[in-house]
Amino acid sequence: MKTKLSAVYDTFATTYEENRGLFDMSDILESFYAQLSPEQGRLLDLGCGAGEPVARYFTDQSWSVIGVDFSEKMLELASHYVPQMQTIQADISEVEFEPGLFDAITASYSLFHLPAAKHAGLFRRMHSWLRPQGKALFTYATQEYTGAKEFEGYKEFMGQQLYYSHKEPTALYADLERIGFSIDAADYRRIGGETFLWVTVGKHPV
Repeated sequence: MKTKLSAVYDTFATTYEENRGLFDMSDILESFYAQLSPEQGRLLDLGCGAGEPVARYFTDQSWSVIGVDFSEKMLELASHYVPQMQTIQADISEVEFEPGLFDAITASYSLFHLPAAKHAGLFRRMHSWLRPQGKALFTYATQEYTGAKEFEGYKEFMGQQLYYSHKEPTALYADLERIGFSIDAADYRRIGGETFLWVTVGKHPV
């Protein structure tokens, strides 16, 4: 029987300190931040974990950050590492916010743990939550990581079996454009020995 994903991340929290420097995302965050308009905006971080490096980067820029994660233990770490961040313990596929609340949304290493059938629904809500001209950045699994054009199943990560799911990139892009996003960037990046697709999308002005 596979362990519940939130329980797996609770386990990761116990070894977080020794692994916290494994994934260097500084180039990605600096590039994304440079595309954002407001100097002091509001960020939604979906799957925020312990708040590093995404929430920490934005709070250091004087942004207001709301972080959502289903792991109680990870959110306890977040209260220590990024005390300025407001946190919500919830499944990112179920959480709701008012329309037009955020200038930017991030979902790093989180969205691909949801079934691919739920991705479009989350993208629609993200589009609603963004203000006009807002942008979102997310990590997407592809064949470069799973070995399959489309995938739904488990892979080992740090000694644990984690659920992953993804479509082909062309299907992903079609979903995003159908919802109303512009695709500003889609780059394969190798970080911490893993290759994922990093996608930046924008919400068209009204």
